[in-house]
Amino acid sequence: MSPALCDIVSSLQRSGTFINTLIAALTIGGQQLFSSFTFSCPCQAGKNFYYGSAFLIIPALILLVAGFALRSQTWTIASEYCCSCVPQLRKISLLERRLACLHFFGITGRALVAPLTWLAVTLLTGTYYECAASEFASVDHYRAFDNISAGERQEILAGLMLSVFLLNNCVKMLGWILITLATITALVSYSLARCCSPLTALQHRYWTNHLHNERELFEQAAAQHSRLLILQRIKKLFGFIPGNEDVRHIHIPSCQDWREMSVPSFPCMGNDVQGNYSFLGGRVDEDNEEGRSGGIELKP
Repeated sequence: MSPALCDIVSSLQRSGTFINTLIAALTIGGQQLFSSFTFSCPCQAGKNFYYGSAFLIIPALILLVAGFALRSQTWTIASEYCCSCVPQLRKISLLERRLACLHFFGITGRALVAPLTWLAVTLLTGTYYECAASEFASVDHYRAFDNISAGERQEILAGLMLSVFLLNNCVKMLGWILITLATITALVSYSLARCCSPLTALQHRYWTNHLHNERELFEQAAAQHSRLLILQRIKKLFGFIPGNEDVRHIHIPSCQDWREMSVPSFPCMGNDVQGNYSFLGGRVDEDNEEGRSGGIELKP
């Protein structure tokens, strides 16, 4: 991939507008496919409401939960600022908490894109809402329903398309109202967040770029560091590194080595100065004691 194309892809990944538009487009396409292949109104009194409401609300809730759960920043904020079960290794300042709240508002805004898009599209389409509200449509101005009881009227409306025509304009109006309210709320929330932010506009832009670069470089360095550390421990445990064709000596792990490898270790937990980071344990970091375990010399 050319450097120019890499720069374009990187800038698009950092662009919140592009990502929000992509999420909305995927949600619209998914909603259309979902309603085409899975939804069929039962047209029965007592079932239409629950069936239509489930298709209208439950996917939106699932998208909302997924929007929070799939963001790694959510768990970072939860573990560093919100979780009280983990002992604090350092004191968190008020500025850090305000920045964490600002970051959480950004995560919330991104998480709301998909569910609000789902609700808006379903209301504009009207299929789910019309099914849910069909048996409750007002037909008082139709004389044919004057001598029919409320229960019978519900049964008739649940199975007729008359209620669909009555509710069509209403549901489209609700869809546009939702879009308008969501747009106004997003604008007001963004304005309030920036007004209450302890950072200036340039500082906020720098901070956003700093977080992105920090996350990207940390993942690259952590992957390389962990690989080198694991290779070092594997060499001390087995006597060679995987992929090395010139293997002249292998080490036979002792029973104690295998027992310690079976116990997971956690970094920086307890009073350890240097934590263990893998199932290989800390024993293999130390020099292998002579006579504790044997080795085999491989002659070419």
